[in-house]
Parts: sequence; C-alpha cells; structure tokens
Amino acid sequence: MDVDIWAWVGDTQRQLHETGNTGLAMAIGDVPAQALEGRYSQLDVLAPAIAQQAQNLELPWLEFYARYWHLIGRIGDRSQGAVAIADAETLVEFAGREDVRDCPGAPGAVAALALAQANTDGPGYAAERLAALSAVEVEAGSLAFAGLAEQYVAALVDAGRAEEAVTYAESAVTKLGAADREASWELGAASARALLAAGRAEDALTALDAATEFKPDDPVAKAHREGVLRALVLATLGRAQESVDALPDLDVVGDHPRVWGEWGRAVRELAASGRITNTWQLGRVLKQWIDYFAMMGAYRARAELALVAGDLAVSRQGVWQARLLADLAESAAGELRNPGDVAERIAALRAAADAVVEPEAPGPEAELVGSFDAADGFNADPERWVAWLTPLSGQDLPATRRHTTTLGFLGYPARGADIYWTMLVESGAIETADPQDVSYLTGLLIEARQDERLEQMAQRLPDAQRHLALGRLHRARERWEQAAAEGEAAVAAGAGIEASRLWSAAVQQNGDNTKGAAILRDLLDSEEIEHEDIWRMITMATAAEDWETVRAGTTKLGMPLQSTEGPIEEEMGLVRIILPAPDGSQRSVISLRTGPATARLAIPQPPGMDYNAGDLVVFEPQLLEPIPESAEEQEGFIPPFAAVSMLRPGGYTSWFFDGAAPSEADWTEFNEVMAERGWPMWVYSDENYTVTHPTSGERLPGVFGWIAVPPEVAPVEVDALLDDATERWVHPLAWLDLAKAIDVEVERHERIVKEYGL
Repeated sequence: MDVDIWAWVGDTQRQLHETGNTGLAMAIGDVPAQALEGRYSQLDVLAPAIAQQAQNLELPWLEFYARYWHLIGRIGDRSQGAVAIADAETLVEFAGREDVRDCPGAPGAVAALALAQANTDGPGYAAERLAALSAVEVEAGSLAFAGLAEQYVAALVDAGRAEEAVTYAESAVTKLGAADREASWELGAASARALLAAGRAEDALTALDAATEFKPDDPVAKAHREGVLRALVLATLGRAQESVDALPDLDVVGDHPRVWGEWGRAVRELAASGRITNTWQLGRVLKQWIDYFAMMGAYRARAELALVAGDLAVSRQGVWQARLLADLAESAAGELRNPGDVAERIAALRAAADAVVEPEAPGPEAELVGSFDAADGFNADPERWVAWLTPLSGQDLPATRRHTTTLGFLGYPARGADIYWTMLVESGAIETADPQDVSYLTGLLIEARQDERLEQMAQRLPDAQRHLALGRLHRARERWEQAAAEGEAAVAAGAGIEASRLWSAAVQQNGDNTKGAAILRDLLDSEEIEHEDIWRMITMATAAEDWETVRAGTTKLGMPLQSTEGPIEEEMGLVRIILPAPDGSQRSVISLRTGPATARLAIPQPPGMDYNAGDLVVFEPQLLEPIPESAEEQEGFIPPFAAVSMLRPGGYTSWFFDGAAPSEADWTEFNEVMAERGWPMWVYSDENYTVTHPTSGERLPGVFGWIAVPPEVAPVEVDALLDDATERWVHPLAWLDLAKAIDVEVERHERIVKEYGL
C-alpha cells in the first residue's frame, strides 16, 4: 500500500480537527518529537491516552502509531530491555491484525521487537531477531526499509557474523540508492559498527565519515551518538587525542542510556592511554548506569559495563570496587541466554584485582575516623576511604557510619546495608540503637530496594522509629495511603518534625490539601520549621482556600499582605505560569500574581486546552529559573512557576481571528478597543506569517491569534464588536469559528479564508 506515514498523520490531524477532536489532533503531531527529544514524562502520559482515544474512536492505525512511538521512546534512547519485550511482542501481534497490517508503519513493530531483544541480550536473541526480520518483506522504497536493515546488521554482528553484516549493510545502501532513497545515518553507523567488530577499524572510520551527511532518523540524537562512536573507533585505532576531541562530555551523554556502553568502552581505552583522568567520580557514574540497566532488564549492557567499570577500578587501585563489579557482572551473566566469554572475562577481572597493591592508609586505624572527618571534602577520594575504613567497619560504630554511608554515596548501598545489618540487627543491638544509625540503615535499605529486610528490621524498633522507617519506605515507593498512616503514627509516637513532613506530603499526594496544611501549621511556632515547610503549607492552604492559614504563613515569613481576611486578591506583578498542553508539551502563560501562591492567567488559549485567560491557578512558589545576575537582564525577567492546580476557572471562551495585518494605527485602535472591554487578546503569529493578496497574489504580512471573553459576553456581541472595529481596514479580518457558532455571515468569512489563503 503506497501511503506516506507522515502524509497520513497530516490527513488524520485534519480529520480530527474537523470532527471537533482538536486536543487529540494537536497531540498526535508531537508524539514522535517527544520520543526522540527525550520528553519521556510527557510521552508516558500522552501516548497511552492517544492509544485509548484511538481505540474508542475505532482508529486502529492511530492506535498503532501511538503505541509504536511510545515503545520507541522506551527502547530507543532509554534502552529498555526485558521490561519492554512483552509490550513489543504485543505490538507485533497488533500490527498483524487485518485492519492494521496495511499501515505503512506496521513493519516497524518487528524492528522494535528486535531492538528490545538486542537491548536485553543481543547475542542471546540474535537467531530470533534474524529470523523475524528476514520474514518481513518491504521494498527499498519503503520508509521502513532502512530501519529493518539497521536491525538486521546489528543482529548479524551479535551473531558473530561481522563480515556478513558488512556485506548486508553495503547491499542495503545500494538498494536504497536504486530506489532513489538515501541511507539513514543510523544504517551507516550500523555498518561502521560491523566493520569495527570485524577488526577493520580504519574502514569503520571511513564508513562513519561517509555516513556523516546521511539524514538521520533521530536528528536530535545524531550529534552525540556519532561523537561517541567516532571516539570509540579512533580510540581503537590508537588515535587518542582525536578520540578525546570527538568524545561528548559526560553531561551530554548522561541522559542517553543508548550510548553508555560505547562511551564506557571508549573511556576505558582513553584512560589506559592517560588521555582521560580515571577518577572516583567516573566510577560512581558508571555504577549508576549499571544499576539503571539492571532495572531496565538490559542484562548484556549491565554485564559489559560492569566489566568496563571493573577494569577502570583496577586501574585506580580500587580493589574492593573491582571485586563488587565482578560480582555484578556475574549476576548479570546469569540472565544471559548466550554468555559467551563473559565468565572468562570476570575471572580475569578478579585476578587483576587480586594483583593490585592498594595504597596505604593515611595513619593508624585508631586515627582514621578523625582523619576522615578532617579530610578536604573537595579533594578527598571516597573510594580510598572505603578501603581504609573496611577493617574497622562493622566493629567500630563511628567508622561504620562513615564507611557504609560512603559506600551508599558511591552506589553500593547493598554492601553498606549488609555491614550495618550484621552489626545492628543480627547482633540484637537494633532495639536500642541510636536513631541516627537506624536512619542511616533505613536509607541504605531503601536505596538497595531491600524492602522485606527493612520491614523485618522495623518490627524490632521502638514505635516512633518503626513508623518513621516504614513511612519512609512507603514514601519512596509512592504508596501514599500507607505513608500517611505511618507518618501520622510516627507523629503520635513523638518522631519529630521529619514525621510531620512525611505525613503532610503523603496526605497532600492523596488530595487532602487542608489536612496537609494543618499538619505543618501545628509546627509554625517550632524552632525546627524551615522556610520550605512554610511555603509548602501556604501552597496547600491556598489550594484548599484556607486563607487564614495562608496569612499565618506569610506573617511567619514576614511577607506583608494588604487584606486581613477572606480570599487574597492582590496585584503582585507578572509571572509566567508553566502549564501542560494537550500534546504533552508545556506552555508558559503570562499571568498576574494575585497572592503568595495564586495567579490569574492573562493570555487567551486555544479551544481544547484545560485552562484559559481569566482562570485562577495555584502555583508552586519555587522559581523554575534563577533570577538573572545583571540589572539589565532582571529588568525584563518574568519569574516562572509551575502550576499546581486550578483554583477557580474564569469561564472565558476563546475565539480565533486571522487575516492580513492592518496598519499600525488601525492595530493600535483595535488593541485599545479590546482593552476597554477587558477582553484578553494575544497574537500567536510572528513576523514570518504572511497571507496572499486576493488579486495580485503578492504576500502580505498576516496576523492571527485569539480573543478571550468572559462568560457573560454572548458570541453575537463579539461578532458585532469585531465588525465595528475592523470595518475600515483595507483588508478584512476573518473569524470563521465564531461566525459558524452564531450562523452569521459564514459564507463571507469562508470567502475571506479562501481568497487570502488563511
């Protein structure tokens, strides 16, 4: 079926607009961008919602489209493995349905499953991937061809058939050229990886150079993906400085799990050459990545990165860390279908660790705790301190505190928990332990996700500590009802302000702002309460319209208000309120701050939004951007805040206008008319927007936007005012939606839209 997927998306959007599904039409256009740009929190909410709406509207192609891009967002840059395989398999089944199989994107489901399997265990799934990909018949002219070819090349490499992968990639590029299509950058990169796997690093660099100008399927990721791959190839060739120059910084790749493996391999080569400093900070980051792969079921990546991190730890003389990393690699290897030589490499890592001569401690054991406390917090090496404190840890309580918390800081909370557990729980000392030690152990167990252990420990604690520990666990796992119950019990048992904070936050998450604010208000006279607590109380009290509590909070903060009772409605300057849009993105809406945590939206919004000008919203009074340092920048700075909830809708209705821009004098008068009526107006077009002159065909400056009117204003009043305000303009303005709503001069507005190409 010769259908362009993007043409189909455009047609679908138009059809949805015409049938009144404006929000859905806006949303579907942004889903691919969310997947490729890393806006995953939006994608994870929006894509399933679109899929559900598509199912309700009996639009199976649209349902497939939403589910496919949601899956790509998970298995692409996020590199999810086993946790995504079942969903990928279900998508393949869905793509095979009679009413879906002709969708131009349907073959992409097979490629997506192959990618999920590759993320899990590439070599282990290689045969399955090759069989499934071979069964898909697509012509080189299909948009799906390059993606399927890329996955086939990767599967051949994982199967140990690197030279065959090179040949296949070259053949695919040739077929694409014959079909007047260019290879994707991703296919070119797959060819370079195949050449590298075949031991042909020079050819891999040539292939990567050739692919540089290819159009990427994922343009957002191309720069850092190409940089990492190029750095790896150059490092393999021994061209260390060029590799360093090509390698993206850690702050660039840190949010992109897909490149972590290649980045780690490149860094290992460069560290060995002395071109990159091998630090404990690097080890800490790599451990975080290893833990991420464990959560995502990316077993092969976890094992490989643990071995890379282990090699680097050995080079840093970090024996204890190398041994733990060998254990992690062994654990991951147990999940692999085809472990290959992983066991031998783990044994080699352990042997290398055993051969290392560790640095001597900075003094006698009896003085180590004091030396630790006196160490320079910026320059001290926590990995060294873990090694030096190990002989004392589990025996001496002050040393144990420092040793185990440092282990947790470096990414090994389970090891720290084991030591504390033996010392406090197994010995029976937990019942009378210092609350600080209980808190440390609780934190380590939560980080290590050892929930059963924590619950077992909690049963042996005094009431206050037991409820607080369980409350912290429930909060970490977002079990808010249980967290609230434990927080309340902890407060009753005298656990202090931390318990009150936990209880308040939990009841707020359960939707009870009144109670959440009241819990913190009871602490208002406490010396322990902090400004952050007061602002949280103010926000919750505002959402609950408990103005007395809001005023109590502002008094404590020294924030004067003009009114002394009732709702707070003051003019406190302009702010930007950040709100969600139907497409999953965010909109920044200029608003007037009316209270410590309230603002009235001042900008009209298109229909289909959940908010409009005139709405009163509650916001979180924590700046989303720092105040500029220079006075000049501060002058135009409008502080941004995140919206929390709608306090009271204004009931405004927005009407769209479009047409050729009038003269400056006419436009000034038009603005004055709207301002006199108190009707918010906002122009959404920019200087690049033009319309067509109906007779000469020349391009004219255009203008379009929205006018919002309060609920007491009838649509006919808006139409009459627009008629009067624009009747002397050289070119007419169109407000077709309004005309249709009141059935007045619809044909005239349709003619304006057509003649001016609006």
